[in-house]
Amino acid sequence: MTEQPERVSVLALNPSVDISYEIPQLLEYQKVPARQTWYHPGGNGINVARALTELEVPVHCCSVLGGESGDLLLRLLGDALREHHTWFRVDGETRLNTTVLQHSPPGQYEITSLGPQIPAEVLAQVVDCFLGVVGTGVGVLSGRLPPGVPDSTYRDLAERIRSQGGRAVVDAHGEVLEQALQAQPYLVRLNRYVLEMTIKRRLEDPRSVAEAGRTLQRQGIENVCISLGQDGAIFIDAHNSYYCEAPKVHKLSTVGCGDSLVAGLISAARSGEPAAAMLRFGVICGSATASHPGTELFYRHELDKDPDEVKVSQLDL
Repeated sequence: MTEQPERVSVLALNPSVDISYEIPQLLEYQKVPARQTWYHPGGNGINVARALTELEVPVHCCSVLGGESGDLLLRLLGDALREHHTWFRVDGETRLNTTVLQHSPPGQYEITSLGPQIPAEVLAQVVDCFLGVVGTGVGVLSGRLPPGVPDSTYRDLAERIRSQGGRAVVDAHGEVLEQALQAQPYLVRLNRYVLEMTIKRRLEDPRSVAEAGRTLQRQGIENVCISLGQDGAIFIDAHNSYYCEAPKVHKLSTVGCGDSLVAGLISAARSGEPAAAMLRFGVICGSATASHPGTELFYRHELDKDPDEVKVSQLDL
């Protein structure tokens, strides 16, 4: 009998329409004409689902949408997720997030809104959808929680995923992350800044990041990945720690890079790749996304890289 592929379910409680402007320079109290404007479907969960779809990983996304901006998000998604997307309606408007890409001096500015209030009955419906798809597969819990959703939600869901034989992937920060760590998820992804805020000290180099990441992994988390922006990423499992340098790209926007990294890690893990290969592929996905404007993600044909161009080193930590 052919073994069924492991399912991936993504929870998108707070999706968004991402609007990105490319401008010469921000000027106080003056209108600045945009050279280009992009509209993309966004929010961490939606981005992870889009990236997994591009990688041809079987995925289903359960999301919450509100108002006319929710309708716009669906139009921007088009048939990207096709029938693999179940959404639930709430009052209010889906978030509109803004990114300003400044040319001189080079800079990126981001504004994110809170999102609509989610009533308890709608939260219960979307959670049932999500857990039903996860089964014994992978459940992705990613992004900022909207109003009305308790900080304990990711922790509770990670525990429920594990109890039904599945694996939880968590990408969060602050109190939501602190609580989720207690559930000992399969994989936690965070960036260096979030890790520094978690341990309350600066981390100056990859080895210090790996050492701090090891303290998280020893709390019972199977895998920890810390992204370092243009410097690459660190991956820690029970056996060792690994550092991957990011390939050189012409960076246009960092929005969605972390989500692409998560998708790459999941895709490689489903294929049975070892830790170093998981990290390498995740970094390639994240770096490819950085070469696109707005929240435009990578394309599959961009991911074929020479091993010498994307090196992974073992840190023995």
